[in-house]
Amino acid sequence: MNYSHEVENMCIVAKGPQHGPAPIPEEAKWVKAYEIKDISGFTHGVGWCAPQQGTCKLTLNVKNGIVEEALVETIGCSGMTHSAAMAAEILPGKTLLECLNTDLVCDAINVAMRELFLQIVYGRSQSAFSEDGLVVGAGLEDLGKGLRSQVGTMFSTKAKGVRYMEMAEGYITRMALDADNQVIGYEFVKLGKMMEDIRHGMSADEALKNNTGNYGRFADAVKYIDPREE
Repeated sequence: MNYSHEVENMCIVAKGPQHGPAPIPEEAKWVKAYEIKDISGFTHGVGWCAPQQGTCKLTLNVKNGIVEEALVETIGCSGMTHSAAMAAEILPGKTLLECLNTDLVCDAINVAMRELFLQIVYGRSQSAFSEDGLVVGAGLEDLGKGLRSQVGTMFSTKAKGVRYMEMAEGYITRMALDADNQVIGYEFVKLGKMMEDIRHGMSADEALKNNTGNYGRFADAVKYIDPREE
C-alpha cells in the first residue's frame, strides 16, 4: 500500500469498534456478509431500458453466492425476448458479483440485475425467513398454467372505452356488457393449458372448448363484443 507523505507522518489512533457488518436475514439465518459467497436467497428485480419502451422482471435463486436458477421475463419490446434468451444462458453458474458486472444484452435486464442485487445483499429477499431457502426450480411457480408469464394487457380510449386483451386467466375472446354498455365480465382461453392438452394428443377444437371459461356476470350480458375487432 502506498501512502502520501502527509499520511506517513501521522501518528496512529487506534480503532475502537470491531463489530463487523450488521447481520442480514438469509434463509432463516442471521448472516454477517463479508464476501459474495456469504449471500444466499431467492428474489426478484424489475428493470427498464433508457427510453422505457420495455421492462424486465428477473428472478434469481442464489446459493452461497452462485446463481443456481434464473427466470427472465420481458414485456413491451420484441428485441428483449432474444436478449432474455441469451441472459438466461449467461446467468446460471456465475457469482452474484459476476452477474452484476456482466452485459446481459439488454439494458432492462441489466437494470433488473442491479435492483435484484440491492434487494438480496441488504437481506430483502423473498426467502429471507424461509429455512434453507427455496428449492432450485421455485422460479417456475411464478408462471401460470403451461409455464406462461402472468401478463395483463388492456387498451382504452376516451372515445371508445376499454378493451381487455389478456388477463391472468388467459387470452380474452369476448367482453360482456350490460344495458348501459358497462363491462360486467369476460370470456377467456387458457392458452398455456390448451397448448399442453394439444401436445398430449387432444384435438385443437376439444382443447379450445375445455380451456374456455368466463368471469363475472358473463351470462347476464346484454351484449358481447370481441375486444380486438369491435
